Amino acid sequence: MTVYQEIFEVIKQRKADFENGTAPENSYTRYLFDKGVDKICKKVGEEATETVIAAKNGSNDELMNEINDLLYHLMVLCANQGLEWSEVERILGERNEKIGNLKKSHSVDKNS
Repeated sequence: MTVYQEIFEVIKQRKADFENGTAPENSYTRYLFDKGVDKICKKVGEEATETVIAAKNGSNDELMNEINDLLYHLMVLCANQGLEWSEVERILGERNEKIGNLKKSHSVDKNS
């Protein structure tokens, strides 16, 4: 089991605890589930922006932390929506199999 899957399992447990009323009051994950999809999506957007800013600042330490914050909030979003992390990994695996199959006529805007 990857560290991502382990963290996702904890998030799913927090969701189950939230749903049955046993989640600790001081749990940030519980707080996100309590506030709902709008708050979770807002946090995903904020963390994505902070990730971009960290990259532009040139600090890899800051960037690593922001990437992890973004991944955590994406995992909370997945759990909230009933999506398994393994499903996300499966799609990534399918895309990985297509590497090198980019059509020659495809152009990429390197400025965006």
